Amino acid sequence: MLDKHGIARRIAREVKDGYYVNLGIGIPTLVANYIPAGINVVLQSENGLLGVGPFPSEAEVDADLINAGKQTITMLPGSALFSSAESFAMIRGGHVQLTILGAMEVSENGDIANWKIPGKMVKGMGGAMDLVAAADNIIVAMQHTSKSGESKLLPQCSLPITGLRCVKKVVTELGVFDILPQGGFKLLERAPGVTVEQITRATAGKLVVEGEIPEMSL
Repeated sequence: MLDKHGIARRIAREVKDGYYVNLGIGIPTLVANYIPAGINVVLQSENGLLGVGPFPSEAEVDADLINAGKQTITMLPGSALFSSAESFAMIRGGHVQLTILGAMEVSENGDIANWKIPGKMVKGMGGAMDLVAAADNIIVAMQHTSKSGESKLLPQCSLPITGLRCVKKVVTELGVFDILPQGGFKLLERAPGVTVEQITRATAGKLVVEGEIPEMSL
């Protein structure tokens, strides 16, 4: 199975040259460390930065330079800083080609729940609402099961919904899945050492398996 860095490394292969990409909080922020060589992309942080670089070394840390998750980051040459109003105008205006988000649950129809667990204090939905409403291509990076072993790829989300029918692809520690237009998680790749049977047992939503499923290469 993959760890968080393995999930981020696999998602980085989905990034195309010339893309503007928004990285959500959690596992998605790690994608900045694994952009393939020769790929020119601009990473956006919704708090007002274009040109996010890899996480800093200890000597590079600047406490005033953070991403939306309040982690310290680096800026690449040519980066730009601006207000959150301008940042969300980019998002709402459709100028971000790919959004990578974390999630607590994803349904077989592509619904996503990633902002609230009932009974726990939260400050609000934040930028997730805008991101799922405006993005054409959303990839979710998440753990396949909860700590208790319950599936997080479900027929329907049980937690408060962030967006409906918006997720295109999911990458977990077990594999890579497309969300089919008619509903269902289509298994595209298995994580190293993981079997289709393991994935089937861990997936509560409709799982579509066609032919021989390759093991992903990282």
